[in-house]
Amino acid sequence: MTAAIHDPRHAPVLLDEVIAGLAPMAGETHVDGTFGAGGYTRAILSTGARVFAFDRDPDAIAEGRAMEAAEQSLTLVPDRFGRMADALAERGIDAVDGVTLDIGVSSMQLDRADRGFSFQADGPLDMRMEQAGESAADFLNTADEAEIADVLYELGEEPRSRRVAHAIVAARPLARTGELAAVVRRALGYRPHDKKDPATRTFQAIRIHLNRELGELEDGLAAAERVLKPGGRLAVVSFHSGEDRIVKRFLRQRSGATPGGSRHRPDAAATGPAPTFETVAKAVRATEAEIARNPRSRSATLRVARRTAASPWFHPVPEKGPAS
Repeated sequence: MTAAIHDPRHAPVLLDEVIAGLAPMAGETHVDGTFGAGGYTRAILSTGARVFAFDRDPDAIAEGRAMEAAEQSLTLVPDRFGRMADALAERGIDAVDGVTLDIGVSSMQLDRADRGFSFQADGPLDMRMEQAGESAADFLNTADEAEIADVLYELGEEPRSRRVAHAIVAARPLARTGELAAVVRRALGYRPHDKKDPATRTFQAIRIHLNRELGELEDGLAAAERVLKPGGRLAVVSFHSGEDRIVKRFLRQRSGATPGGSRHRPDAAATGPAPTFETVAKAVRATEAEIARNPRSRSATLRVARRTAASPWFHPVPEKGPAS
């Protein structure tokens, strides 16, 4: 059994609801695809289940080693959750009872200025979850204006992406989060009393692009489909509309709930692969009480599904190594 969750750096979002959806039991094997500060992992371990906890961030793995040493039932896996099927197979595990994914950036990453994920405190323009590969500064200082605009529009839903991209290119070279935030604010107009800082969408878009977060989410959902036993549970917490659309579409498709066909275009569910999941509840969002305790939960959406006995659908297996 583990101690109660007390780490002030990371309050797990929708924790009670996630655990209720997973329903972990003693003797089961679960995957926490996004270990972070270990909030979900602690709760799952406290039920007597075994946990394989993934994290692509070397800092999270390093800081979790003390917990791993104290918990015989915990194995940390320094890898992307999109590779969970192969990474588990390498450790002799071919099927698990539950998978949980908490998508996006962790509070630990946001709170550390030297990681460059946030403009709340000035730091280097980095944003790399794996601390390898192209940094935010590399991208912003070398990409052409059209590519930057596309990233801001598609991944940050920034309506004035061209204006922001033009301002970024005009201000190059950029090296600090404070510099980028100032450029975006000047381009879009900003008053200190505004409810939302206009730089938020730009930072989100660049982070998602650099870390291939939406592609990783698609890989992770397909990997969960491969490793879950019949009756196994999948719980996914997402934080913005792009992530939730991917999860919703995946579960709708894999549960055979795609729109019906016509006599000219037969229903794909009737002719395609058998459903691999069944949804077990409607999407869950945080209560006002949780939002008051943890503002990060305001935009969170939890979706839970149960694995059927059908064979997994085809999905390309992600390559090993840092995301590109």
